Amino acid sequence: MKLSLLKIKKDKIEQMITYFLLGPTSSEKRTPNQLREHYEVEWKLANRLLNASKEERGLLYSTLYDELYRLVPNHPQLTRKESNLSYVSACRKMVLLRRFITSDSMFLEIGPGDCSLSFEVAKHVKKVYAIDVSEEITRTKKSPQNFELIISDGCDIPVPENSIDMAYSNNLMEHLHPEDAFAQLKNIYKALNDGGKYLCITPNCLSGPHDISRYFSNKATGFHLKEYTVTELSQLLQRVGFRQLHTYIGGDAILIRFPMFSVEMCEKTIGLLPFLLRKRVSRMLPFRVLLGITILALK
Repeated sequence: MKLSLLKIKKDKIEQMITYFLLGPTSSEKRTPNQLREHYEVEWKLANRLLNASKEERGLLYSTLYDELYRLVPNHPQLTRKESNLSYVSACRKMVLLRRFITSDSMFLEIGPGDCSLSFEVAKHVKKVYAIDVSEEITRTKKSPQNFELIISDGCDIPVPENSIDMAYSNNLMEHLHPEDAFAQLKNIYKALNDGGKYLCITPNCLSGPHDISRYFSNKATGFHLKEYTVTELSQLLQRVGFRQLHTYIGGDAILIRFPMFSVEMCEKTIGLLPFLLRKRVSRMLPFRVLLGITILALK
């Protein structure tokens, strides 16, 4: 009897902590129990991926994400797919992408989710390739004629070399195993033609974690296998061979080019703060804007 009461109290405390961490302005609609169930599933699957060999990861990227979406039917990516939120988000992102594409462009999106953005881009370019590891989230009834979905192993970019004018990923890099990030970027580089561009958007680890573990942990322990700083990601892109890097701040529709050294100085300063203070400061303006990672890499 006492053990049962202790368990009930423990569950109640966990729920209260979760609600407190969510904050009154959060858009999260799921209950604490649903969040906990999601976290436990994702944590187990992510650990399998982190501890797998390179050969095993080639198969696991696809199977584990499909398993996640089956076991967590209220996953935000699935619920967004059923609403018009994905379409609205895609339209906002198109405002940004229109400056980088033309009617003759060959466009590549890595990690397209439900492909709503790729479908919008297809209206304005010659050809769209969308590369993902999961068939579960990308299933759709009808796609444009100039659109091609390719299921990859998480590293390969199976499109013709030197064929892509514009590559794009948003919330993708953080899902890669740290050992696979360089390999994928190298393959993106090979896919780009001379003068081709890669726009990479990913959350900053200093304001994280940003996956489901943000409600339960001080660091990403879900499918965000590695969250980056601007400094770390820019160094990785330079190792790959990109000749120019430009950082931008802003949102989906409005981006302003900003000196990289200013962002790096901001990161160094905030990185010295204790976790709770860093979390609080990083969510305040202008730091929230400065810490958003948007890098345009030119081949």
